[in-house]
Amino acid sequence: MKGRQPQAILRHSSVSSAAAFPHMHALPQPRFDTFYRHAELTRLLHEYAAARPELIEVRSIGRSHEGRDIWVAIVTHAATGVDTGKPAIWVDGNIHAGELTASTACLYWLHQLAAGFGDDEKITQLLSTRVVYLCPRVNPDGAELALAEQPRFIRSSTRPYPWDEHPVDGLTVEDIDGDGRVLHMRVPDPHGPWKRCELDPRLMVPREPGEFGGQYYRVMPEGTLTHYDGLQIKVNPDREGLDLNRNFPAYWRQEFEQPGAGPYPTSEPEVRAMVDFIVAHPNIGAAVSFHTHSGVILRPMGTQSDDDMTPEDLWIYKRLSELGTKLTGYPAVSIFHDFKYHPKEIITGTQDWLYEHLGALFWTVELWAPNREAGITDYDWIHWYRDHPVEDDLKLLNWSDTECAGLAHVNWYPFTHPQLGEVELGGWDRLNFWRNPPPHLREREVARFPAWLTQIGLSLPRLEVLRTEVRALGPDTWRLRFAVANSGYLPSHITRRALERKVARGVVLEIHLPDGASLVGGTSRVVGPQLDGHAPKNSLQAFLPNRQITADRAVAEWLVKAPHGTRLALTATADRAGSVHAEVTLD
Repeated sequence: MKGRQPQAILRHSSVSSAAAFPHMHALPQPRFDTFYRHAELTRLLHEYAAARPELIEVRSIGRSHEGRDIWVAIVTHAATGVDTGKPAIWVDGNIHAGELTASTACLYWLHQLAAGFGDDEKITQLLSTRVVYLCPRVNPDGAELALAEQPRFIRSSTRPYPWDEHPVDGLTVEDIDGDGRVLHMRVPDPHGPWKRCELDPRLMVPREPGEFGGQYYRVMPEGTLTHYDGLQIKVNPDREGLDLNRNFPAYWRQEFEQPGAGPYPTSEPEVRAMVDFIVAHPNIGAAVSFHTHSGVILRPMGTQSDDDMTPEDLWIYKRLSELGTKLTGYPAVSIFHDFKYHPKEIITGTQDWLYEHLGALFWTVELWAPNREAGITDYDWIHWYRDHPVEDDLKLLNWSDTECAGLAHVNWYPFTHPQLGEVELGGWDRLNFWRNPPPHLREREVARFPAWLTQIGLSLPRLEVLRTEVRALGPDTWRLRFAVANSGYLPSHITRRALERKVARGVVLEIHLPDGASLVGGTSRVVGPQLDGHAPKNSLQAFLPNRQITADRAVAEWLVKAPHGTRLALTATADRAGSVHAEVTLD
């Protein structure tokens, strides 16, 4: 059979990562040009935990529809405190089945954290003072299907939805010649809407309005037909119609408004596991979810204009997003304004739930842009896929020829189709070159992000003990003052939305009295204010001055009756800024 290529390129490897880190000999040696199946991913994560047990714990937070563990790596320096007592950033990937580079991005940062701790100043500071929750593959079932020897490329979960039944007619998209790719089929037809490009006959381009008299084709996805009558062909929807990213609680809507959202919010075990974990960890103040593709950083909202957002939150989103652009090279845009699949469509997902319900900062990163790689500039993230000039296709074809050994666009080759007879297979290999980078570019693409992720983590609020004071007021009566401060960039509540939703209370300061001691002034638990971070509210040229000079500090005071020499414990906790402890002696 002419034109056939080897098994799907995403299962092949040609480049080994060999970054020079002092601890490299103790760590796994992953290949970032390779996509790992579930068993290999599981082994790799546990090898990291075994190599750096002081930094990494691997925990299953639930099981998928097919019973696979959903792994989270908890990354922090255990000697500086438990993870739940530190401010946290959550990072996940691969909620969509074929978006496999998202897993690679998470693994790459895990490797940088494990290798850099103790040598890289920022990584050491991050893991000493904060915690990273890394979930490389939210959807292990869908990824397994995409990585199978004869893959199917569904949207997300493998659970049949909305009906558990196989199609009885129509075209089912699948790999029919066993080469590990799902391409296109073309069939000559005088009524077809496509023709060969005059500038390069390998390309198929649309017929012009009113055009006739040429050789035309029908082009359809590679697949098999059931009950073909020789005239009509319709492409069946995937039997697995769920989109896990639409199953989150915020702005959830039924199938008629939002296809794939499931029967009710968090109905799917993968989403429920993620939601349960994040809700049980209120120390999570920021999150990033890796997807593919478009080469862009997306920020909330998906349902509201910037004009309707809380201004203070919009300002901090823009500030940290601009930092993302500076460190990654990816533009940062609003989902509502710049990333709608249709002008009348409202997109919801993880980003709206984490920000809207929990008031945490959240970004979606759409990794990889083949358009940009081919030298196409100033294109619309979404509508380019609806219509674009043939010059763009020619640039992409040249990129395939010169940078991808001609594999991104497969030359058309004959195939005897079981229902259609003689057809040709070919066109763009979308999974391996569009939805994901080719192997030789994967590590380069994901290496853009650790610096930004680390910077977000270091921007989180963090409680520190500022001062403890003990003053004797009599032979057994004492005044205690306990002062704490937020040393982070962001305020203790992270966003104004968290205050509006009442999901983050102010710093809680407590005194713990031993036997023989009693409180004669004040209460043992004081719910104090929210604490500002050091993010400036305005510039020094602003018309009005900032009047909250020490809004990053909180002080509690108690009167205690206890014998001389008594030792007392003091604690302070802010949900998203961590916990601190102090001990004082009455003397």
